[in-house]
Amino acid sequence: MANSTQQYINQYAEYAMEQMRRYGIPASITLAQGLVESGNGNSRLARTANNHFGVKGTFNGAYVLANDDKPNEKFKKYDNVGQSYEDHSKVLMARRYQQYVGGLAHDDYRGWAAGIKKGGYATAPNYVSALVSTIERNNLQKYDQMVLEQMKREGKSFGVASNPLTVGAQGQSSSGLTSTGMNLPRGLYSMPVNREQFLLVTSPYGTRNDPINKGKTQMHHGMDIKTSSDAVLATENNGKVIGVDNRTNTGGGKMVTVEYTRADGSKTRVQYMHLSQIDVQKGDTVNAGQKLGVSGKTGTRVTGEHLHLGVINITADGKKQWVNPAAYLAEINQKGNLQKQVQYNGKDLLAHYQAGGTTAPVAPSQQQETSPQDWMNKLLSSDDAALGLGMMGGHEEGGGGLLDSIMKMFMTLLMVSMQMENKSKDEQMQAITDALVDRRIDLSNFTPKLKSAEIVIKDNGAAMLNTNDGKQQFSHELTAAEQSRLSQILGSNEDNSTKQQRISSMIYTITISQQASQNYEQIASQQQSQEQNLQRK
Repeated sequence: MANSTQQYINQYAEYAMEQMRRYGIPASITLAQGLVESGNGNSRLARTANNHFGVKGTFNGAYVLANDDKPNEKFKKYDNVGQSYEDHSKVLMARRYQQYVGGLAHDDYRGWAAGIKKGGYATAPNYVSALVSTIERNNLQKYDQMVLEQMKREGKSFGVASNPLTVGAQGQSSSGLTSTGMNLPRGLYSMPVNREQFLLVTSPYGTRNDPINKGKTQMHHGMDIKTSSDAVLATENNGKVIGVDNRTNTGGGKMVTVEYTRADGSKTRVQYMHLSQIDVQKGDTVNAGQKLGVSGKTGTRVTGEHLHLGVINITADGKKQWVNPAAYLAEINQKGNLQKQVQYNGKDLLAHYQAGGTTAPVAPSQQQETSPQDWMNKLLSSDDAALGLGMMGGHEEGGGGLLDSIMKMFMTLLMVSMQMENKSKDEQMQAITDALVDRRIDLSNFTPKLKSAEIVIKDNGAAMLNTNDGKQQFSHELTAAEQSRLSQILGSNEDNSTKQQRISSMIYTITISQQASQNYEQIASQQQSQEQNLQRK
């Protein structure tokens, strides 16, 4: 889908403002040139070479060929769009342009447009008017004023020395970015936790069944994200830590609140709850990707480890309103070009929102359907599938040995169970998510003669079969041979009814063995006690 003008502006305005701080070039000029030269980012050069300004030559030896004034001319090929913006600024620092723009004010976009044309940037006779009309039609000059106000407020000066390359969310140093240019997609914005594939949401924003008070409903003012002792990160630059709560006896447990001030005077307040550790203090200024603390399960209203993310919008006149964090993360995702998904039961919650994180949902016809099997496969290949399971079978956590044996067997067993129960699609999707998060599958429908039966995967990777015959509770760690047998049953071509019978027989056999073993131990213990009593007489 082609980018619109507004989408391009939303995504790259921060890039242009960063260049203004570093080189003094009006952000409006950089944005306008990017829009005009790249066709809103849709040009072949932009799509295949990350070249948004039509700059010719090679970049670290890399280039693509394209027809321009001559056939097959070399155009620079960049690793990312940030490099294109940084290199474009360096081009405009050349004497051929500076002789015309060097003495101009930082917000004199008309003078800069004329100077760039005089320096020979483009041959089109209407280039100046094209830039100026693009700026004024889209109010791009506001970004010049935002930078000027920020520089004045912070007492900073223009120039690369005072404005080093942004540190990325992965912790890269500025010097580490110098050789590859700016890495703004990870520098100005960040997701609240790092995931390679997607963030897994266990409970979205909105009305839900209260997990603490069963049978009641509640308004969930936030989003629960699955975590496993993760670093919790600030989402934007220049955030102010306005709240730190180290108490564990409150509903949200240990909590950090960060506030971001907008150019129009409004604010976005982001809350992080249920932390196990807090690494910032009230009054601190934090930047995107900076560690605020570590996720955990503190608080009186937490059923397991997760990060509760809450977002409040505050208008310039002080009115507060809860908003869906998915809308806010959609905005962060687009502006920072993070290219992340936030998945809940097979749906990307960010795809429900239009460019810029508005609250207008995408039409259902544009949402891609995911089957329960596809959702299971997606979860099994995700970062969260093996978090906290350590090393197993000679593979690092998340390795093929783990997923292909225990987790795959675990989830396949769940699919057979759900098909037997004729659950709806929504119920199946939720059951799959719950099973992966809790690493627990209810097998009661396989074993009607037992009060309960379940398989649980422990933190060390052990697969435990827990059964209750109505009198006693039994717990048995499945051996490698038993796991192999179970996998063979699940992988066979037999129908589900036959699989059910064979799995039931296996569970009953193990339970009976446990009963006999436990009864033997009780009898042996009683005999030993009787013998000791006789010896004392």
